[in-house]
Amino acid sequence: MRTNSLIPSAYRPLVVPGAILAAAALALWLGPRPPRSLAGLVSLGPYVVLGLAAAVTLWFNRGRAFVAASSMLAAYAGYRYALALHGFAPQAAYVAAVLLVPANMLVSLVLPERGVVHHGSWRWLLLIGAEALLVAWVASSGHSMLSGQSWHHILQHWTLRYPPVPFAGRVMFALAFAAAAWRAWPKFTPLEVGAAAALVAFFIACTQIGRFTGFAAFMSAAGVILLVAVLQESHRLAFRDELTGLPSRRALDERLRALGPDYAVAMVDVDHFKKFNDTHGHDVGDQVLRLVAARLAEVGGGGRAFRYGGEEFTVLFPDSGVKDTLPYLEHIRQSIEDYRMAVRGGDRPKSEKKGSRRRAARERAKGLSVTVSIGVAGPDRRHRTPAQVIKAADEALYRAKEGGRNRVAS
Repeated sequence: MRTNSLIPSAYRPLVVPGAILAAAALALWLGPRPPRSLAGLVSLGPYVVLGLAAAVTLWFNRGRAFVAASSMLAAYAGYRYALALHGFAPQAAYVAAVLLVPANMLVSLVLPERGVVHHGSWRWLLLIGAEALLVAWVASSGHSMLSGQSWHHILQHWTLRYPPVPFAGRVMFALAFAAAAWRAWPKFTPLEVGAAAALVAFFIACTQIGRFTGFAAFMSAAGVILLVAVLQESHRLAFRDELTGLPSRRALDERLRALGPDYAVAMVDVDHFKKFNDTHGHDVGDQVLRLVAARLAEVGGGGRAFRYGGEEFTVLFPDSGVKDTLPYLEHIRQSIEDYRMAVRGGDRPKSEKKGSRRRAARERAKGLSVTVSIGVAGPDRRHRTPAQVIKAADEALYRAKEGGRNRVAS
């Protein structure tokens, strides 16, 4: 774990949604009350933000975020429409919102993420249509022959009575938030944290139902959280390697463009990785890559590790010469060699014969150490561009392998 940040890595995914919620709260607390002439803009805000969030989640094919954004948008639009009808309709729309939005999110969080459009996506359309008909039926209680007066009495039950948020709604919120926290643990990716934070924003909005400005502000905050979370997640997938958690080659290319005149690049390769992978299986090979990545992420001297591709990694030192980096690279090489792998099987072959061979291979793998070869280079008269420096580091890596592997060459 890197220690050069003021915010521990475990808490970083909470910063953006926390800042959005805090901004909404401060705007209500410190901001002036908007004049009546701007009341339309206040009520329009959630439509715009939640609509944009729904469109972006649909574009990026993020199923859970789309369910959250579209459910909140429907709840807000339904409640706004019910306000114009007066009478029993606003109460019915509000109770439906506090029950159905977290219920929809709960179902989407329990089910595996399959995107917006998939083989069973028609079921979601059927569910949303059924919910809309149910809310319309409840809201029309007392105004049609079909609905009668029974819903008036049902919604007066203590579990559904409001304000504040009905007890049944609080239970549903708690279940949905528990599912969101379960999904987020332990990786805390932006999208999963964003779903939990958007649910919190929606709950706060529901507590502000008697104060429309607060209701609209936190509904907008929920939409902004979802929108930012999808963008952060897309950036993470584009610039971070999913297997190792290190920044990807694309992130390295971006960083190389911003380098000054003094820097060093180290190319790191896992020794005999193909043979190791063939002997012990791809699941164990993945463990090797994660082990090496975890050690490289701890490199000192201002270095930063990247997944270059396959079993190859890059360590970039933006403000150091080659000689300055050698002690840090040697230390990290030694730490990888000294580590004894605890092999954990991730796949279980159905064939008993294959399973026996795989278990025997894992038994042999227990206690094995992994080694790496490292080549490092910096800019000079022959190697002026980052691409040329990387090529020089590759040549140094080749010399390290030719010299017997498990060493650093420059």
